[in-house]
Amino acid sequence: MTTNDRIYRSPMALVGGVLLLALAAWLGIDAMVQGEGRAPWLALGGLLTFVPVVVAFTVRPAVFADDNRLRLRNPLRVVTLPWGEIVSLRSGYTNEAVDKEGRKFQLWAVPVSLRGRKRATRRQERRDARETAAAQGKRVRGSVFGPGGDIDDGPLRDQGDKIMDELRAMLEAREKADTSQGEITVRWAYEIIVPTLVGAVLLVVLGALG
Repeated sequence: MTTNDRIYRSPMALVGGVLLLALAAWLGIDAMVQGEGRAPWLALGGLLTFVPVVVAFTVRPAVFADDNRLRLRNPLRVVTLPWGEIVSLRSGYTNEAVDKEGRKFQLWAVPVSLRGRKRATRRQERRDARETAAAQGKRVRGSVFGPGGDIDDGPLRDQGDKIMDELRAMLEAREKADTSQGEITVRWAYEIIVPTLVGAVLLVVLGALG
């Protein structure tokens, strides 16, 4: 990460992840300290399996964007995409970066919210209706007009869509720059994968021993 990085994360995922980790730590450590027989080992195996998975899908995901590249820190890998290698950034049921070979890389930290899109659409429709009524000299029941007839009715774009708009603007501005060329790199998150496998193996062994 550089000082020029724009960092995008999901606040709701972070909050949920922290709560789950706190609960796991409370239950797991209590079982390891107070438990008898195989209980401490089962708790250790459970923590080794559960904690990395929670971290991977809640706390870890982030999108870093600077003048040269887009870096996706997804649950199990980190993908670095120079702007020059990205063909498009598109949104459907997920937000994705597509490279020149047609490969798709999901932006885990920028989820698509269909509910958020619907709310933004309704706000836009209400604002359009109020502005039309104001232009015709009519008053819309329950509307509050600010200076110049402007209306503050919340954001008119879902946050995820706004982030994708920003990233598309960066792509358009930087895709042909010399410093935005290079190879796409993928690094697997062994710091997540290894402890999860160790914990799973420990649970299997304990289960087999009865």
